[in-house]
Amino acid sequence: MDWRDHITVDPQILVGKPVVKGTRISVELVIDLLAAGWTQQQVLDGYPTLKADDVRACLAYASEILHSEKVFPLEPA
Repeated sequence: MDWRDHITVDPQILVGKPVVKGTRISVELVIDLLAAGWTQQQVLDGYPTLKADDVRACLAYASEILHSEKVFPLEPA
């Protein structure tokens, strides 16, 4: 599955945050819910317009972003 089939960025929707296509549900929201302990089924029940592939696409998008992130060492305090 390619997350690009499910995720879009449009400056006219949520100030350009990545969202699930056809919705105003941001990738950030889905990831935050999962991080807060929601199960995939709870997310799907709470947001009936989402499909299981949409949730997986949000995770795949976040994974790709993190893989491409450059990390710089922290300066000692």
